[in-house]
Amino acid sequence: MPEPRSVLVVGAGDATGGAIARRFAREGLIACLVRRHAEKLEPLAAEIRAAGGTAHAFGCDARVEAQVVELFRHIESQIAPLEAVIFNIGANVRFSITETTERVYRKVWEMAALAGFLTGREAARVMLPRGRGTIIFTGATASLRGREGFAAFAGAKFALRALAQSMARELGPQGIHVAHPVIDGAIDTAFIRETFPELYRRKAEDGILNPEHIAEQYWQIHCQPRDCWVHELDLRPWCETF
Repeated sequence: MPEPRSVLVVGAGDATGGAIARRFAREGLIACLVRRHAEKLEPLAAEIRAAGGTAHAFGCDARVEAQVVELFRHIESQIAPLEAVIFNIGANVRFSITETTERVYRKVWEMAALAGFLTGREAARVMLPRGRGTIIFTGATASLRGREGFAAFAGAKFALRALAQSMARELGPQGIHVAHPVIDGAIDTAFIRETFPELYRRKAEDGILNPEHIAEQYWQIHCQPRDCWVHELDLRPWCETF
Protein backbone atom coordinates (compact mmCIF):
# COMPACT_ATOMS: atom_id res chain seq x y z
CA MET A 1 0.00 0.00 0.00
CA PRO A 2 1.23 3.54 -0.69
CA GLU A 3 2.47 5.56 2.24
CA PRO A 4 -0.27 7.72 3.79
CA ARG A 5 0.04 11.41 2.97
CA SER A 6 -1.71 14.44 4.37
CA VAL A 7 -2.71 17.95 3.36
CA LEU A 8 -3.09 20.82 5.80
CA VAL A 9 -5.59 23.57 5.03
CA VAL A 10 -5.21 26.53 7.38
CA GLY A 11 -8.39 28.54 7.03
CA ALA A 12 -10.64 25.66 5.98
CA GLY A 13 -13.81 27.71 5.90
CA ASP A 14 -17.17 27.08 4.30
CA ALA A 15 -16.17 28.12 0.77
CA THR A 16 -12.69 28.06 -0.78
CA GLY A 17 -10.85 26.35 2.06
CA GLY A 18 -13.47 23.65 2.34
CA ALA A 19 -13.43 23.06 -1.41
CA ILE A 20 -9.64 22.73 -1.39
CA ALA A 21 -9.79 20.21 1.44
CA ARG A 22 -12.42 18.13 -0.36
CA ARG A 23 -10.45 18.20 -3.63
CA PHE A 24 -7.23 16.96 -2.07
CA ALA A 25 -9.09 14.37 0.02
CA ARG A 26 -10.63 12.90 -3.15
CA GLU A 27 -7.10 12.06 -4.24
CA GLY A 28 -6.45 10.08 -1.08
CA LEU A 29 -4.68 12.68 1.04
CA ILE A 30 -5.71 12.85 4.68
CA ALA A 31 -7.31 16.25 5.15
CA CYS A 32 -6.13 18.17 8.22
CA LEU A 33 -8.51 21.07 8.69
CA VAL A 34 -7.75 24.16 10.76
CA ARG A 35 -9.83 26.99 12.13
CA ARG A 36 -9.66 28.72 15.47
CA HIS A 37 -12.67 26.72 16.64
CA ALA A 38 -12.56 23.04 15.70
CA GLU A 39 -16.29 22.48 16.19
CA LYS A 40 -17.01 24.70 13.19
CA LEU A 41 -15.11 22.21 11.04
CA GLU A 42 -17.16 19.15 11.92
CA PRO A 43 -19.67 19.51 9.02
CA LEU A 44 -16.78 19.70 6.54
CA ALA A 45 -14.95 16.78 8.15
CA ALA A 46 -18.15 14.74 8.11
CA GLU A 47 -18.70 15.55 4.42
CA ILE A 48 -15.19 14.39 3.54
CA ARG A 49 -15.65 11.16 5.51
CA ALA A 50 -19.04 10.51 3.91
CA ALA A 51 -17.37 10.75 0.51
CA GLY A 52 -14.84 8.09 1.51
CA GLY A 53 -12.00 10.34 2.62
CA THR A 54 -10.26 10.87 5.93
CA ALA A 55 -10.35 14.16 7.80
CA HIS A 56 -9.17 15.56 11.12
CA ALA A 57 -10.36 18.89 12.54
CA PHE A 58 -8.07 21.08 14.64
CA GLY A 59 -8.70 24.22 16.61
CA CYS A 60 -5.60 26.38 16.25
CA ASP A 61 -4.89 30.10 16.34
CA ALA A 62 -2.40 30.36 13.49
CA ARG A 63 -1.10 33.65 14.93
CA VAL A 64 0.32 31.85 17.97
CA GLU A 65 3.70 30.25 17.36
CA ALA A 66 3.42 27.51 19.99
CA GLN A 67 0.07 26.35 18.62
CA VAL A 68 1.33 26.19 15.05
CA VAL A 69 4.47 24.29 16.06
CA GLU A 70 2.38 21.77 18.01
CA LEU A 71 -0.06 21.40 15.12
CA PHE A 72 2.69 20.38 12.71
CA ARG A 73 4.31 18.11 15.29
CA HIS A 74 1.04 16.30 15.87
CA ILE A 75 0.23 15.83 12.18
CA GLU A 76 3.70 14.60 11.32
CA SER A 77 3.96 12.21 14.27
CA GLN A 78 0.39 11.01 14.65
CA ILE A 79 -1.30 11.28 11.24
CA ALA A 80 0.86 11.29 8.09
CA PRO A 81 3.66 13.25 6.39
CA LEU A 82 2.48 16.52 4.89
CA GLU A 83 2.60 16.59 1.10
CA ALA A 84 0.82 19.94 0.78
CA VAL A 85 0.15 22.91 3.04
CA ILE A 86 -2.42 25.51 2.02
CA PHE A 87 -2.59 28.86 3.82
CA ASN A 88 -6.03 30.30 3.15
CA ILE A 89 -6.83 32.68 6.00
CA GLY A 90 -8.85 35.72 4.97
CA ALA A 91 -8.57 39.06 6.75
CA ASN A 92 -10.47 41.43 4.51
CA VAL A 93 -11.73 44.54 6.26
CA ARG A 94 -12.49 48.02 4.95
CA PHE A 95 -11.87 51.24 6.87
CA SER A 96 -10.77 54.68 5.79
CA ILE A 97 -7.21 55.40 6.80
CA THR A 98 -8.34 57.82 9.53
CA GLU A 99 -10.67 55.19 10.98
CA THR A 100 -8.14 52.34 10.87
CA THR A 101 -7.16 51.72 14.47
CA GLU A 102 -3.88 50.23 15.62
CA ARG A 103 -5.83 47.20 16.82
CA VAL A 104 -7.42 46.63 13.41
CA TYR A 105 -4.15 47.06 11.53
CA ARG A 106 -2.28 44.75 13.90
CA LYS A 107 -4.99 42.07 13.86
CA VAL A 108 -5.19 42.02 10.05
CA TRP A 109 -1.39 41.80 9.80
CA GLU A 110 -1.29 38.97 12.34
CA MET A 111 -3.97 37.00 10.49
CA ALA A 112 -2.74 37.42 6.93
CA ALA A 113 1.01 37.92 7.32
CA LEU A 114 2.31 36.62 10.65
CA ALA A 115 0.14 33.49 10.52
CA GLY A 116 1.31 32.89 6.95
CA PHE A 117 4.94 33.13 8.04
CA LEU A 118 4.47 30.68 10.92
CA THR A 119 2.62 28.22 8.71
CA GLY A 120 5.14 28.51 5.89
CA ARG A 121 8.14 28.15 8.20
CA GLU A 122 6.82 25.00 9.84
CA ALA A 123 5.87 23.54 6.45
CA ALA A 124 9.41 24.14 5.21
CA ARG A 125 10.88 22.50 8.31
CA VAL A 126 9.03 19.23 7.77
CA MET A 127 9.26 19.14 3.97
CA LEU A 128 12.94 19.98 3.47
CA PRO A 129 14.30 16.69 4.85
CA ARG A 130 12.11 14.84 2.33
CA GLY A 131 13.00 17.16 -0.55
CA ARG A 132 9.41 17.47 -1.74
CA GLY A 133 6.11 19.16 -0.98
CA THR A 134 3.80 21.97 -2.03
CA ILE A 135 3.11 25.17 -0.10
CA ILE A 136 0.35 27.44 -1.43
CA PHE A 137 -0.51 30.89 -0.08
CA THR A 138 -3.86 32.31 -1.19
CA GLY A 139 -3.40 35.83 -2.53
CA ALA A 140 -5.90 38.51 -3.47
CA THR A 141 -6.25 41.59 -5.64
CA ALA A 142 -4.91 43.48 -2.63
CA SER A 143 -1.68 41.48 -2.89
CA LEU A 144 -0.86 43.48 -6.03
CA ARG A 145 -2.36 46.92 -5.49
CA GLY A 146 -3.82 48.90 -2.65
CA ARG A 147 -7.16 50.68 -2.80
CA GLU A 148 -8.95 53.26 -0.73
CA GLY A 149 -10.18 51.70 2.47
CA PHE A 150 -7.86 48.71 2.36
CA ALA A 151 -4.62 49.96 3.89
CA ALA A 152 -4.56 47.22 6.51
CA PHE A 153 -5.60 44.38 4.20
CA ALA A 154 -3.34 45.39 1.32
CA GLY A 155 -0.37 45.86 3.62
CA ALA A 156 -0.81 42.38 5.05
CA LYS A 157 -1.39 40.74 1.66
CA PHE A 158 1.64 42.50 0.18
CA ALA A 159 3.66 41.03 3.04
CA LEU A 160 2.29 37.55 2.39
CA ARG A 161 3.18 37.81 -1.28
CA ALA A 162 6.73 38.84 -0.39
CA LEU A 163 6.97 35.87 1.95
CA ALA A 164 5.81 33.53 -0.81
CA GLN A 165 8.35 34.95 -3.27
CA SER A 166 11.20 34.67 -0.77
CA MET A 167 10.28 31.11 0.13
CA ALA A 168 9.93 30.10 -3.52
CA ARG A 169 13.44 31.34 -4.29
CA GLU A 170 14.91 29.62 -1.25
CA LEU A 171 12.97 26.36 -1.28
CA GLY A 172 12.40 25.76 -5.00
CA PRO A 173 15.98 24.60 -5.63
CA GLN A 174 15.52 22.19 -2.73
CA GLY A 175 12.44 20.51 -4.18
CA ILE A 176 9.66 22.46 -2.46
CA HIS A 177 7.06 24.07 -4.72
CA VAL A 178 5.82 27.40 -3.33
CA ALA A 179 2.96 29.11 -5.15
CA HIS A 180 0.86 32.25 -4.69
CA PRO A 181 -2.42 32.23 -6.64
CA VAL A 182 -4.04 35.66 -6.85
CA ILE A 183 -7.81 35.44 -6.46
CA ASP A 184 -9.06 38.51 -8.32
CA GLY A 185 -12.81 38.70 -8.03
CA ALA A 186 -15.77 37.88 -5.84
CA ILE A 187 -16.13 34.28 -4.67
CA ASP A 188 -19.44 32.43 -4.39
CA THR A 189 -19.90 32.66 -0.62
CA ALA A 190 -22.73 33.39 1.77
CA PHE A 191 -21.03 36.70 2.61
CA ILE A 192 -21.14 37.89 -1.02
CA ARG A 193 -24.70 36.61 -1.47
CA GLU A 194 -25.99 38.42 1.61
CA THR A 195 -23.86 41.57 1.49
CA PHE A 196 -23.59 42.27 -2.25
CA PRO A 197 -26.75 40.91 -3.91
CA GLU A 198 -26.18 42.90 -7.10
CA LEU A 199 -22.72 41.41 -7.47
CA TYR A 200 -24.00 37.95 -6.61
CA ARG A 201 -26.40 38.07 -9.56
CA ARG A 202 -23.34 37.64 -11.77
CA LYS A 203 -23.27 34.00 -10.68
CA ALA A 204 -25.89 33.17 -13.30
CA GLU A 205 -23.41 34.12 -16.02
CA ASP A 206 -20.27 32.68 -14.38
CA GLY A 207 -19.33 36.15 -13.20
CA ILE A 208 -18.08 35.17 -9.75
CA LEU A 209 -15.54 32.55 -8.78
CA ASN A 210 -16.72 29.05 -7.97
CA PRO A 211 -14.79 27.68 -4.93
CA GLU A 212 -14.71 24.20 -6.49
CA HIS A 213 -13.00 25.60 -9.58
CA ILE A 214 -10.43 27.43 -7.45
CA ALA A 215 -9.76 24.16 -5.62
CA GLU A 216 -9.19 22.39 -8.92
CA GLN A 217 -6.48 24.91 -9.83
CA TYR A 218 -4.81 24.34 -6.45
CA TRP A 219 -4.77 20.61 -7.09
CA GLN A 220 -3.25 21.18 -10.53
CA ILE A 221 -0.53 23.35 -8.98
CA HIS A 222 0.29 20.50 -6.63
CA CYS A 223 0.48 18.05 -9.55
CA GLN A 224 2.75 20.15 -11.78
CA PRO A 225 6.02 18.53 -12.86
CA ARG A 226 9.00 20.34 -11.43
CA ASP A 227 10.30 21.32 -14.88
CA CYS A 228 7.16 23.48 -15.27
CA TRP A 229 6.30 24.95 -11.87
CA VAL A 230 4.16 28.06 -11.62
CA HIS A 231 4.77 30.49 -8.80
CA GLU A 232 2.05 33.07 -9.35
CA LEU A 233 -1.12 32.97 -11.42
CA ASP A 234 -4.27 35.06 -11.55
CA LEU A 235 -7.69 33.48 -11.14
CA ARG A 236 -10.59 35.74 -12.11
CA PRO A 237 -13.97 35.51 -13.84
CA TRP A 238 -14.02 36.19 -17.56
CA CYS A 239 -15.86 39.50 -17.07
CA GLU A 240 -13.65 40.89 -14.28
CA THR A 241 -11.73 44.02 -15.26
CA PHE A 242 -8.05 44.29 -14.41
